[in-house]
Amino acid sequence: MSMIDAPKAKPRLGWFIHDSLAVTSRFMLTFLRVPETLFFAIVQPIMFIVLFAYVFGGSINVGEGGAAVYREFLIPGIFAQTVSFAVAGITIGIAEDAQKGIMDRFHSLPMRPGAVLAGRTVAELVQNAAVLVAMAITGLIVGWRIRGSFIDAVAGFGLLLLFAYALTWVGALIGLSVPNPQVAGTAGLIWIFPLTFASSAFTPTSAMPAWLETFAVWNPVSCLALSARQLFGNPTPFVGTSFPEQHPVLLSFAWAIGIIVVFGPLAVRKYRRTSGAKK
Repeated sequence: MSMIDAPKAKPRLGWFIHDSLAVTSRFMLTFLRVPETLFFAIVQPIMFIVLFAYVFGGSINVGEGGAAVYREFLIPGIFAQTVSFAVAGITIGIAEDAQKGIMDRFHSLPMRPGAVLAGRTVAELVQNAAVLVAMAITGLIVGWRIRGSFIDAVAGFGLLLLFAYALTWVGALIGLSVPNPQVAGTAGLIWIFPLTFASSAFTPTSAMPAWLETFAVWNPVSCLALSARQLFGNPTPFVGTSFPEQHPVLLSFAWAIGIIVVFGPLAVRKYRRTSGAKK
């Protein structure tokens, strides 16, 4: 074959994108073939919205307006909680794939190691977007409203999805580090509970003890919840003068990018070592 007839090599970035999209398609087909996975991922946060809105709606004082105001305060907090809990899904999923030998099959293919995990995290991002849409509709039904501008609302949902995507890299690392899906189910959630409940997702941090309030104010989930409230134009009572409370959007973005920068390479390195994948 002459040099003219030889096929042109695709650039490394091109192959990375191609392989990532192939893996994403594979997992999206899995979601379509097992719709129960997406169904239960949507049902749980909807239950949180309904229960917290109507059971605890009048028990926490966030200012004038009672339960109606609390619902507008609450929904962005549940958004933040839900995208944080999304880390458990990929943790268990990757542990199951490793146990079934799917990761070894990927290793046998001429694919970039980072593309395997990038494709899986993008698939999780699509699922998280569907969950957020369902939650937003439920929130509107129970009384939540977006009172900010359209651009701010788009930025709010975008920030929530960016944070969810960042945490999937943490979940990928944990899923590759545990021996089986049973351990992954615990390891994927046990560390996220303190972040979600010791935060301003459900109650103002000013109601907490002083030592816990400091942790809660800098907590990335608190920053995300406060960012969502500000961008959606919802109530933000008892906001203090600390840097996280005055610049929650900036800090939430920094948290998300920092998590990706740190845990992305760690997860790829762990995958390469676990599966024996080559660069």
